Amino acid sequence: MPDFAFAFLDCEFGGLDFERHDITEIGVIVTDARLAATGEGEWKVIPRAGRVTPEAARIFGYDEKLWREQGVGVRRALEELSGLLPRGKTIVPAGQNVRMDVLFLERAYRACALPYPFDYHTIDLATLYFCWSLVAGEPAQALSLRQAATHAGLAQNKIEHRALADARLTLETFRHYIGRLAPRPMPEEPPTPGLLSNDGGARSG
Repeated sequence: MPDFAFAFLDCEFGGLDFERHDITEIGVIVTDARLAATGEGEWKVIPRAGRVTPEAARIFGYDEKLWREQGVGVRRALEELSGLLPRGKTIVPAGQNVRMDVLFLERAYRACALPYPFDYHTIDLATLYFCWSLVAGEPAQALSLRQAATHAGLAQNKIEHRALADARLTLETFRHYIGRLAPRPMPEEPPTPGLLSNDGGARSG
């Protein structure tokens, strides 16, 4: 049975096309399988010239001078991100619309000839929120982080697009809806692998 850990990720980009735009910010909170945080990191990533659109810069507050002063190159950011992850565990990317983050990260790791540290599975807040809305009988008006966090009472003020802040809000919102879906208190220890069949179903007595 895999020993899971999760990387709650949020990246900001110079646009939405990973062929034409660069990662400009990475935020991550690493958790164990029980969603207890074990580490976090945040990097301003210096993009290449012409790889940030004016609209993207406005949305997440990109300032070229500030990024040049405080940012790091993409290779260093990725190496430090990998170094933050626990060894010997299956690291699953998690987040809000996390597939977009994964697309940019996969390309960046490949371009830097660095080993990709994450599992091929992803866990997305939007899916969890939609499932909760079905169970609760409260149709989701949108599948955004803003909608899910506001409905959970976790976003009282305007949500600014900053990587680590968004990753933290995503994790808090994820925990909220997990708690709302749980039919009984979650056990202190994960289930014993032998109690599950090979196909993931419970064995009959």
